[in-house]
Amino acid sequence: MINDETRRKLREMNLGEVITILELQQRDSDCVAWSFDERFQRVIDYLYQEKYNSKIQRLIKLSKFRLPKAEVHDIYYHERGIDRDAILQLSTGQFVHSNTNVIFQGFTGSGKTFLACAIGKQACKQQIRTRYIRLPDLLVALDEEALVPKGRSKLLKKYCNYGLLIIDEWLLEDISDDEQHFLFELIERRHDCTSTIFCTQYRKEDWHSRLGGGVHADAIMDRIVHNAIWIETGRMNMREYCVKNKL
Repeated sequence: MINDETRRKLREMNLGEVITILELQQRDSDCVAWSFDERFQRVIDYLYQEKYNSKIQRLIKLSKFRLPKAEVHDIYYHERGIDRDAILQLSTGQFVHSNTNVIFQGFTGSGKTFLACAIGKQACKQQIRTRYIRLPDLLVALDEEALVPKGRSKLLKKYCNYGLLIIDEWLLEDISDDEQHFLFELIERRHDCTSTIFCTQYRKEDWHSRLGGGVHADAIMDRIVHNAIWIETGRMNMREYCVKNKL
């Protein structure tokens, strides 16, 4: 049995999990037959798993997913025309390691956000720093940071450092020249060193005009589209389907 002083030291070192597993072992009569090495190994395994789980939950919380409960195994495929194999491949996180972009394109309510959050959550489980944000919110943050010294550069640095960035409602609204330049800088800095998921209603042929046209629109598209995995989410309105079927 560990004494109070040992408990205090373990808690001070943020190792309260060790106290828990030792108490569990103490109540398990089978532990009497275990060697010191076996008991110690089980303590380490338990500590590692608890620390890992805590880290994953922290990453998920910091990601600010719009749908934090989204899971890959809950994705509905029937009659949607979504490539299940492609989604399962994305869930491995390999696209992040190869710095590949992903584009979910489809009508309003077709489940783009759910798919993006589910894939993002899988990335968190692989300890990849992930961040979800709507493009309108990102541009509001840009306006606010413009009033702060070096605010723009700090905002760029913040969103460039995520291993996986999810930008929802991509090109939903018209963008100004200043916003176009900001998006170019963001995409340029993330190009070939990180991955970005885009959720959009617009097809590829509509992007150039939605991005404001000109050479910056060309450059943004080139950096996003040339190595992207493009997944159409179909026409089924998943919001209506879930309400109708009480999912």
